[in-house]
Amino acid sequence: MGVARYLRSAWAALPGWARWVLAVYLTGFADGTAAHARDLARAGFHAYSGFPQVPLRVFFISLVFLDPLVVVLAALVLPAGIWLGSIVMVLDVAANTAGNWPRVQRDPAWPFTSVGLLLIIVFAVFVLGTAPAMLRITKIARDSAPHSGAHPAR
Repeated sequence: MGVARYLRSAWAALPGWARWVLAVYLTGFADGTAAHARDLARAGFHAYSGFPQVPLRVFFISLVFLDPLVVVLAALVLPAGIWLGSIVMVLDVAANTAGNWPRVQRDPAWPFTSVGLLLIIVFAVFVLGTAPAMLRITKIARDSAPHSGAHPAR
């Protein structure tokens, strides 16, 4: 059995609402991948030099690898994709808040504006709010998919 058959089977095992949730995950993390790739293409490793904290810069650069990894794992309907997506979003909100802390102190409402962190916060709430149900359902879908050598590692 090939990967395509596994994917069809795993996605078919999901209820409709879970397919929509995974589609939102894939869209959000693909958009994050593109945003960080654009930043790096534009300014290289200095793309996040506005953040004085080196760990934050390293984290934002690492999202070029972490975000697409979430996309792949979630597309494969693996619980690891849900776990990694949740961790990435918690760290993303924390890093953006820490990196923008002087701005947040001046204007506590700034993170909730369209130019602030609103979309990141909304997406993080969505991922974290749906994660428990998605962890349960992806385990069921993974376990019901046909098994063969092409089956992704558990």
